[in-house]
Amino acid sequence: MIILTKNPIFSILVTPDAFFEGLEKEGTGLRNPALIVLAAAVCAAVNGYLVGGPVARLMGGAMPSMSVIIPVASAIGAFIMMFIIWVLWTVIIYAITFGFRGTGSFRKMLGFTGYGFLPQIFGAVITVTVALVDIPRVAVPSVTSAALQDPAAIQAATKALMHDPAMAAFTQTAAVVGIVFLLWSANIWIFGTKHARTLSIRHAAICVFIPVLVYILYTIYTLAVF
Repeated sequence: MIILTKNPIFSILVTPDAFFEGLEKEGTGLRNPALIVLAAAVCAAVNGYLVGGPVARLMGGAMPSMSVIIPVASAIGAFIMMFIIWVLWTVIIYAITFGFRGTGSFRKMLGFTGYGFLPQIFGAVITVTVALVDIPRVAVPSVTSAALQDPAAIQAATKALMHDPAMAAFTQTAAVVGIVFLLWSANIWIFGTKHARTLSIRHAAICVFIPVLVYILYTIYTLAVF
């Protein structure tokens, strides 16, 4: 156990309070959190490529070039979006901390928030594994070139694709996995916010769980609609 607690990854995941306390003494930087977000972004890109496959097959029958463009574009978009999400979570939590008179630089908050993306890597690996099982089983409707000129036909085909049992199963599983690992990240963000903005644990928890709760409710609503 002593060896494990000295492991930075184990410390971030299991004892984040002690990790951030030690980080403050050693000095903070953006390199390590950026590498964590980079790893999460790579996993997200793989997942984006796999999920883009059914849409590529949907459009590829009428426009063969889409078979390559859509998965690649999905992968690139997912990769970039992970860094955007990193900044957005930091900005939102940082802004809320002003309501509790938090002190501490945005750069420090950005770095500490980045460490909280470590659970997202594990969540992404699980999601990719599920995608490798479910996505190949998706029955993709055929769309002709003429149908591409009809918005109603495209909407119907897209709806049929999203309601395919395999696609629906993947979407639901990905949402549940996302929520579970987001809560794990939130636990890390609470202690990161506590140390980055010099707040009590209670105030830090409020700052983190306001946006996290909103996101979870939105995810549940989206699942209910689709």
